[in-house]
Amino acid sequence: MKTKRFGFLLLAVCFVWGGRAVVAEDGDGGRELFNGRDLSGWHGVGGPATNWDVVDGELICTNEPGSRWLRTEREYADFDLKLEFKIPEDGNSGVFVRAPLEGAAHIEGFEIQILDDYGPRWRQLAPNQFTGAIYAAQAPSERVTKPAGEWQTMRIRLDGRQAAVWVNGQQVIDANLDELARKHPGIPGLKRERGYIGLQHHSSVVYFRNLRIRELDSPGQPRG
Repeated sequence: MKTKRFGFLLLAVCFVWGGRAVVAEDGDGGRELFNGRDLSGWHGVGGPATNWDVVDGELICTNEPGSRWLRTEREYADFDLKLEFKIPEDGNSGVFVRAPLEGAAHIEGFEIQILDDYGPRWRQLAPNQFTGAIYAAQAPSERVTKPAGEWQTMRIRLDGRQAAVWVNGQQVIDANLDELARKHPGIPGLKRERGYIGLQHHSSVVYFRNLRIRELDSPGQPRG
């Protein structure tokens, strides 16, 4: 009896793959969105995902011809997403949220911007086009990014019609999506309730790692 109970508990906590114990979920219900080994669970949009690679646990856009963006296996509605990114000088990328497969993802869904904020190429951009912005809709409350080439953190939380973004541990967006949709009718994706999460290829190398997601609309999962 004790042996069976121990085996059940072990299977409930983890499984072993290639000699490595992999925890399926963390204590707050979050889970890996990127496994650190390959592109399992991700698909290219607008072309094959041949311009994405995985090296030493990092998900890398190589800036070669291929997909316009990389999407998750399925759609998500309300969630808390955490990730790390690294962008080169004058680099440009973004995280698409609630995006459909048709049309421009930053318009038919919406985009949380990732940019080399201090790059000479971007000096003339509007405030709502810098890192952490809901692109072309809501500027970050302050600029808290690090220089190009350094790892940085981002957290995106969508809970119904509320959107919040943190960059390097500081909250820079706290927005009501209905209000933004009224102000920006040219971005219909602000009205969407669910869609794919995507990583943008925008004529730049970009690095991601430690992508974890906690769904807020799953049965039994806390929203706090």
